[in-house]
Amino acid sequence: MSTSLVKKSHLVYCVIIFLSVTACKKETSSPREHEQQLATARNDQSNGHLEQAKTFTSEVAIKWMDMQVRQVKANPTVMANVAFCRPYAYCGIALYESVVDGMPPYQSVASQLNGLSGLPKTMPGLAYNWAVAANAALAYMNKGFFPLATTANKAAMDSLEQALNASYNIDADAAVISRSTEFGKAIAKKVFDWAETDGYLQINDAYTPLPALTGPAFWVPPPTPSIQSAPYWGNVRRLVPGSGASAQAGPPPAYSTDPGSEFYKMVKEVYDLSPLPGSEQQAMALFWRDVPGTSTPGHYVSILKQVLESDKPSLDVAALAYALGGIMVFDASISTWQTKYTYNLVRPITYVRNVLGHTTWSPFLGTPPHPEYPSGHASLSAANAEALTIVFGNDHSFVDHTFDYLGFASRSYNSFRDAGEEAGISRLYAGIHYRISIDVGLWQGRKVAGNILGSLKFSK
Repeated sequence: MSTSLVKKSHLVYCVIIFLSVTACKKETSSPREHEQQLATARNDQSNGHLEQAKTFTSEVAIKWMDMQVRQVKANPTVMANVAFCRPYAYCGIALYESVVDGMPPYQSVASQLNGLSGLPKTMPGLAYNWAVAANAALAYMNKGFFPLATTANKAAMDSLEQALNASYNIDADAAVISRSTEFGKAIAKKVFDWAETDGYLQINDAYTPLPALTGPAFWVPPPTPSIQSAPYWGNVRRLVPGSGASAQAGPPPAYSTDPGSEFYKMVKEVYDLSPLPGSEQQAMALFWRDVPGTSTPGHYVSILKQVLESDKPSLDVAALAYALGGIMVFDASISTWQTKYTYNLVRPITYVRNVLGHTTWSPFLGTPPHPEYPSGHASLSAANAEALTIVFGNDHSFVDHTFDYLGFASRSYNSFRDAGEEAGISRLYAGIHYRISIDVGLWQGRKVAGNILGSLKFSK
């Protein structure tokens, strides 16, 4: 999408229209109460509710996204790759809820989420600095999500919080700064405490496949349980009730060793497409490897950060994009893991070696220790692409520099959906997934995103 000033000026308006096609009005105060609040605000020299979130830059969101990616890079295997959906989603929600009272066209989504209630309220007529509130919220969330950060990285988070506060304190009213800080922190504490009840602590409980899911057609758990398997991630509480409606995929092709069968042919394609050293397919697979690196959800946060840096939208747009992206990716991941452990489909490496007879073949990238079908990369990338497309437009081109630090060439895309599809197909060239697993993953991610878009109302 063009980033001309004209289009930027209409960005928030377009998002409002898109998100409110079927929205219902939330309850509001009476007209008289509203007028009294406005009168109080007009008489308050430190009025903050009339200074909207759109008057602030997205700097605070960008810097905390960068910090979040930094924490993941430092230890990308401290938890299951899929579990990094949690900081993406919950930090986005905390940011949005900490500034939404400064976004008149929007409303809190807390009451629409699974089990989130009792969020603090701003005080009518009193001033709030929304960047300060956002800083407090994101600092609290990131410190909470990365308790095992190194001493240096913990200090970096403290330093970022203090540096941003110092920049906001210049010529600012001390009461406004204090009030905004406490509000942002209180929002974050509520969101973080809620996040801790989502069931993530049980995702790697002991797992043994059902007898009906054992045999040559099925994935076999590693002899030593891996944190990356996350067999019970599909039991984690969804953020949006009903987001998984009709999003469970049908079964994969019937297992067969017959060379003329659909199953045999789909595995052979993986083997036949093993990329040549230095090829474009190999570069693509490496770029979307993500672990080690940023984690897969961390890669999406990195992309959003770069888009914000390039487009320079206001804080309200950053908050909406962060929240919507995280929510869609999180719930898509739950549907994906439910499907994976429903079918327990065998991975290409096992079939290629045992049935095709290429006993020394290995995929270009290591095979993750969880079932094959569908592709998590495809599903999560498709959901993220839908979220960013909703906010920034269908034809928003961008350049992804996420892995410059590893010496990888940057990659350019004409749209977020193009990037999502490339992330999916990269797993075929990596030797990790069958094409059907990728196609079904793309469908599933979009389906969950569509369900969320149809039910979660950000606009009034």
